[in-house]
Amino acid sequence: MNVPLLDLKAQDARIGPEVREAVGRVLDSQYFILGPEVTGLEKEVADWIGITGAIGVSSGTDALLVALMALDIGPGDEVITTTYSFFATAGVIARLGATPVFVDIDPVTYNLDPQQTVDRITSRTKAIIPVHLYGRVADMNLILSEASSHGLAVIEDAAQAIGATTPDGRQAGTLGLAGCFSFFPSKNLGGVGDGGMVVTGDQDFCERVRILRVHGGRPKYYYSVLGGNFRIDAIQAAVLRVKLPHLPGWSEERRRNADLYRTLIREAGLDEWVELPEDVAGHIYNQFVLRTERRDELRTHLKDRGVGTEVYYPVPLHVQQCFRYLGYSDGDLPQAEAAARETLALPIFPELTRAQQEYVVGSISEFYAA
Repeated sequence: MNVPLLDLKAQDARIGPEVREAVGRVLDSQYFILGPEVTGLEKEVADWIGITGAIGVSSGTDALLVALMALDIGPGDEVITTTYSFFATAGVIARLGATPVFVDIDPVTYNLDPQQTVDRITSRTKAIIPVHLYGRVADMNLILSEASSHGLAVIEDAAQAIGATTPDGRQAGTLGLAGCFSFFPSKNLGGVGDGGMVVTGDQDFCERVRILRVHGGRPKYYYSVLGGNFRIDAIQAAVLRVKLPHLPGWSEERRRNADLYRTLIREAGLDEWVELPEDVAGHIYNQFVLRTERRDELRTHLKDRGVGTEVYYPVPLHVQQCFRYLGYSDGDLPQAEAAARETLALPIFPELTRAQQEYVVGSISEFYAA
């Protein structure tokens, strides 16, 4: 049996006609840049997560970048973030000439450690970027309270977490000054290319991001600030408007699949060998991540059995070559380094069948029985 890590064709089989109709609507209109589809998407996302401002942008990376630009972050500033994330989280900080300050993770949640985060605040700190990794909201209470007392902005990297909530029901992206989403095709709400969004409840910040999105011009051809071309296109917006109403159901299907994995793995006695992600309220499982000391061997075995997997992320950011100038060394952030050696993502997409999950777990059982 072949079990891909992600099967977008299965999703297309469910909603393909709606998507094609939406794309055709844009082609018929010949209105490709911003316009009513983008405005419609922004309103629908804002209403759905319960916030006043939403700005569609060109990617999740650009959502983070323009949010930091709106704060005038640059040389001499420090921005605290996790070392265990996709490169964009720290890359946007460095691109603006600011200094990424990396902190270690909680070994259970894989999100940044709150106490270590606040311990790294200095007079040069201007913002904190927590990441809601794998679709689980980071522990934000201490971070938010300390950021408030120090006058710091909190920009949530919620690229993997649209629709995720805290245990008490607060939406990812609405907790700090702004939240940044990605609509990369592999995300729970994915487009047919790149796209992203900044959401905020701060009207002044919202307007600044809107101006920066169009090169800093308002009105057109008059520039008071230096922005960029960060616009989401109308085709992406139209497709995402089709998919957004399906998102709650897809999130529930991901949670169902996560629950079944836990049941099957425990029934097979594999929890002696692999560590499972915690079952917590509000997790929307952009990824279902196991942990095992024999990660690389297991991954090779699963590949041979036709099971798709991925390692998110094999090299923590603080030891990436491009960040060596910051002076970090191997061993400085040990929890992230251990996670990078031991974690493995299994297929978790909504259309995953019980038979496929049984095959995945059976293949894992074969590995540990050998």
